[in-house]
Amino acid sequence: MCGERKDIMFKYFDMGSLIVIIVTFVLFALALVTKGFTHDLLLEAGVFLVSVKLIIMAYRNTVNNQMMARELAEIKAHIQGKEKVHE
Repeated sequence: MCGERKDIMFKYFDMGSLIVIIVTFVLFALALVTKGFTHDLLLEAGVFLVSVKLIIMAYRNTVNNQMMARELAEIKAHIQGKEKVHE
């Protein structure tokens, strides 16, 4: 089960993205502990949410690129099939 989860995670995120995710979360938790629940927490939460949004966008780009690659491969196969018929 854990191996499948790891494969899925590396399918969509590269090592650099995973490091950024971990470092961002650690820094957010550290800021929460050192600053406590003060006004500065809102600023830290905003920075954290921007990082999460960038990560989500990177994930969606990966999924969209994979989908487009599959569709282009289908189009290429279809075109090659028509060329063989005309020969």
